[in-house]
Amino acid sequence: MTNLRSDTQWDSVSAWDDDPVVASWNGLPVLEQNVTADVCVVGLGGSGLAAIGALVERGLQVVGVDAGRVAAGAAGRNGGFLLGGPATFLHSSLSTWGTSSVDLYRATLLELDRLAEMLGPEVIARTGSIRLAGLPGEPADDAEAADRVAELADCAALAKVLRDNDIAVEEYDGELGRGLFLPDDAAMNPSRRALGLASLLRGRAGLYEYSAVTSVKSGRVTTEHGSVSAPVVIVAVDGKLEQVLPDLQGRVRTARLQMLGTAPGLPERLPCPVYGRWGYDYAQQAKDGRLFVGGGRDRFVDTEWTFDTSPTPDVQGYIERVAERMAGKPVDVVRRWGASVSYTTDGRPLCSEVLPGVIAIGAYNGTGNLVGPVAARAAVALALDSTAPPEYFSA
Repeated sequence: MTNLRSDTQWDSVSAWDDDPVVASWNGLPVLEQNVTADVCVVGLGGSGLAAIGALVERGLQVVGVDAGRVAAGAAGRNGGFLLGGPATFLHSSLSTWGTSSVDLYRATLLELDRLAEMLGPEVIARTGSIRLAGLPGEPADDAEAADRVAELADCAALAKVLRDNDIAVEEYDGELGRGLFLPDDAAMNPSRRALGLASLLRGRAGLYEYSAVTSVKSGRVTTEHGSVSAPVVIVAVDGKLEQVLPDLQGRVRTARLQMLGTAPGLPERLPCPVYGRWGYDYAQQAKDGRLFVGGGRDRFVDTEWTFDTSPTPDVQGYIERVAERMAGKPVDVVRRWGASVSYTTDGRPLCSEVLPGVIAIGAYNGTGNLVGPVAARAAVALALDSTAPPEYFSA
């Protein structure tokens, strides 16, 4: 067990919520009555809000509910990366999924353009991202050195496939190490993104917070204090999706992702979102010097398949070492938190009709910030137009 600093807050509050804009959110009502709608959307994260936006654009009456505050789950507690493509690097997914993985990559870039237009540069920063081979600093041992060499070769293979498909990529060789720079990617405070979207939709749809769903059936969603009757239900929940819809047991599996936030004042070192060691470790730096750092799930696989979102000393100790590598110096950690996300066995996100009139989207395999809204649009097309989801979805 790592000797973690005693002044660290262990209340699992996300450091993203320390943002004054997020802290000033005045909230949505609780659903305390029985209502009717054309569509009910369960989940007010990035994908749920995207679905609601697409539905109201079609002139439909929509009700959306969430168990907590908007984006109180993984949608507001992730690394804030807006990365093009699927969770699996494109050259790998291309070999297993075929050209549909390229289609997904292009769809996520279009979704990023939509978000940037709707929310502006105050929320969406078009910074690009860096994929490192390994982590910054000298390798800790021979095994890490060898893995870095292997990952650098993998970066070259990825770059070739990106260029072959006219997707922008550059070699990176700088203070942090070597790897790739992806200029199309972007950064955000994920809580700001979701609350910004909810603000745009407030008044155009019936949105309710702190209205935990107790059952989902064809035509009806029941919450703790009310219900929604609707012929179409879209369940836009990532983590714990198999709890909301038990029929998905065995198709998706929930895992915990953990992060930490440092105190401000660190020297500016990360110009954009940075991820390394095959994408398992990642960090973003705010203008005031704070780092938002996550990762390490692959090193603690057995304990991280869980519905529990509480941060744990072993994973947090590892992430703190990642933070120090990213910062190039010791860090002062002030926040530690976790969130639930879901995975599928083949890495394809889920867009599937689980019950008659009930469509589930989720299981974004750790990268839902852009894939989620793409799934939302596919769910709307499936529900309203009977259009089958693209092949890059698990249907």
